[in-house]
Amino acid sequence: MSISTESLRGIICATATPFDSQGKINRDAIHAHVQYLIEKGAAGLAPLGGTGEYPALSPQERQNVVRWTVEAASGRIPVIAGVLATGYEDAVQSGLAARDAGADGLMVVTPYYALGTDEGVRAYFSNYKAALQLPIVLYEIPRRTQIELRADTIAQMAEDGTIIGIKYSGSDFAKLTRLVQLAGNKLAVLSGEEPLFPAQIALGAVGGVLALSNLDPAPWNQMQALVQAGDMQGAMKIHQRYANLADAVYSEMNPSGLKAALQLKGFDFGHPRLPLLPARQQTMSRLQQAFEQLGE
Repeated sequence: MSISTESLRGIICATATPFDSQGKINRDAIHAHVQYLIEKGAAGLAPLGGTGEYPALSPQERQNVVRWTVEAASGRIPVIAGVLATGYEDAVQSGLAARDAGADGLMVVTPYYALGTDEGVRAYFSNYKAALQLPIVLYEIPRRTQIELRADTIAQMAEDGTIIGIKYSGSDFAKLTRLVQLAGNKLAVLSGEEPLFPAQIALGAVGGVLALSNLDPAPWNQMQALVQAGDMQGAMKIHQRYANLADAVYSEMNPSGLKAALQLKGFDFGHPRLPLLPARQQTMSRLQQAFEQLGE
């Protein structure tokens, strides 16, 4: 499925990776969950991000997750595979494996640990696009990587065709505003922050790559539609309804809380892999209370 700046819109689910009772990837659960997400209005799927536990999977497991997600989507919505490698060669190998598994695009995190300049990161992505020949969504999450590019640099990457979009998991509204001003017609800006989602849509984001949409993409679609229709108050009412659930899910390192929430909703996703632990009982109680408040 072809994807472009113009088609990258709406709620793209940063999918969790389900494990069975033996700790192996559960192919059937992937198929069932993808079907559920499509029925609920997901515009795309982003397996293998942090929510999908990229660092905890082997290269073969990552490729299987992408292959089985593509299988389940059956061309109905795009699959944009996450690449969370620290360095270039690993990122290339991971991207090639995802491409071979049928990914429509790649969501590639800024290289970390060896912290590059804006110029170095721009060159990194330019070379990467040339090597992979797939649409690239830049993934910027400064709190995890300690890398945050200037808006001008990101706009230049869009201008030269290196990237078609960005998942921005940050809170710099001035930067987001400038980015939309500089490259809004050449770059699909996607929110990666549920707590800031309506505000980032109001500033020009055209969708989101959201972990909480694993539970249900519909309310996030509703929020986006209301903001874009000029009804910020209506969007915030929905957002506030889900605030306690979001707080409970993110009270632990993602995806520990999310997998617990999925379990409470009846999805069989198993536990996260080490070093993450299953959600604490306190978190389970908070999640249960949040679902009860939502009438679920």
